[in-house]
Amino acid sequence: MSIHPTLIRVLKDAEPRSGARYVLYWMQQSQRARFNPALEYAVDEANARDLPVLVCFGLMDCYPEANARHYTFMLEGLAEVARALAERGIAFMISRGSPDQVGLGFAQDAALIVCDRGYLKPQRAWRASVARQTTCRVVQVEGDVLVPVEIASPKHEVGARTLRPKLYRVWDAYIVPLEPRPVRRPALKLATTSHFDLRDVPALVRSLKVDQTVAPVHRFQGGTDQAWARLGHFLDEPFARYAKNRSVPEAGAASHMSPYLHFGQISPVEIALAIREARTGDDESRSAYLEELIVRRELAMNHVFYDERYDAYETVPEWARKTLDSRRTDQRPYLYTREQLEGGETHDRYWNAATLEMRATGYMHNHMRMYWGKKILEWSPSPEEAFETTLRLNNRYFLDGRDANSFTNVAWVFGLHDRPWGPRNVFGNVRSMGQNTFKKFDADAYVRTVETLALEEAGERRDLRRE
Repeated sequence: MSIHPTLIRVLKDAEPRSGARYVLYWMQQSQRARFNPALEYAVDEANARDLPVLVCFGLMDCYPEANARHYTFMLEGLAEVARALAERGIAFMISRGSPDQVGLGFAQDAALIVCDRGYLKPQRAWRASVARQTTCRVVQVEGDVLVPVEIASPKHEVGARTLRPKLYRVWDAYIVPLEPRPVRRPALKLATTSHFDLRDVPALVRSLKVDQTVAPVHRFQGGTDQAWARLGHFLDEPFARYAKNRSVPEAGAASHMSPYLHFGQISPVEIALAIREARTGDDESRSAYLEELIVRRELAMNHVFYDERYDAYETVPEWARKTLDSRRTDQRPYLYTREQLEGGETHDRYWNAATLEMRATGYMHNHMRMYWGKKILEWSPSPEEAFETTLRLNNRYFLDGRDANSFTNVAWVFGLHDRPWGPRNVFGNVRSMGQNTFKKFDADAYVRTVETLALEEAGERRDLRRE
């Protein structure tokens, strides 16, 4: 199956070099060897020139807000990528340095550069840097969303209700299989020496200059195989009750795909195909899941692409900032410091349990995330401080933190993609959430589940220290 032409964009228009050693795929966002349009495009280009494919990845120690938890998950996935590429006869290099400089270094012997796409500011800056500095042809191939953001909409959308019909009109053309191409020229003779040994990920992470205080988790392991094992389990049973149970944290109805999507370890298109073909689940469950996977996720991509203030309080809509400002002097029912919030030291045992789940496992059910964020707003001295606290904790502990979805969901707490509601203390006309949230599920069962998960994580870490 050919790659949809709108997924392909030339970032640097130059003639492919003659006398080159390989076609370079500079991998950064789509960290997978399976169902990766950029990889398959690179193979097509290499086959046409009777060249091998070299895949490179730039690993920097100081990516903003990333820590040992994030690096471990990512490197577990990259270790799998290395093995899968070797089986196809494709060379893989992971090198230390800024991703754009790593890509430029390998470009010197490349016929052309193929890159995948990322929507956050650092990712866009890297690609612009490579296109600006190289003399080589640079082609970007979309693999992070179904419909490229500019194709879906030419502007910042006010909410899901305005983006949804635009996606509905075109998404069938993008939910199509992608077959792996045969590699005609194996990269057996490419002399490459990696800077890193991916056979021992924990040791590698300890050697990096990254924040080691946020420990890796055992509830989630990185890699495409792990993503598919989780998705397979989800489709075998929980998906059958997804529409009914997706807002019930203790029901186990979540697919847990967000960390894998964040690191590009699984394709959203491949998930959509699996959901459509699933034998379990009815049309309501299928529709509900595709709404989250495509509409809501790609609304987040739309937001970070069209609003460069996505990581600052100024991204909150003007109406919401005005109403929150008008309630600045309202008496807060409770006030907590950032340290108390980070430690889960509040009067609310359910909120504390959600924070414990985040700190211990790198995950929190979406329904609890909404409540969690709204309470930080209610218990902080100002909306600006609340925004900063919510975003920093989100990015520090969640495996899917520092993601377009994360930035957008934090801003939603403060009114983004929402409408004015009846006025409330502290919130003004921004939507609030109270104890009525817990009438929809068994909150005590959720607390017990989190406590068990936290004990399991602590036990796993003790066992590793003994080893």
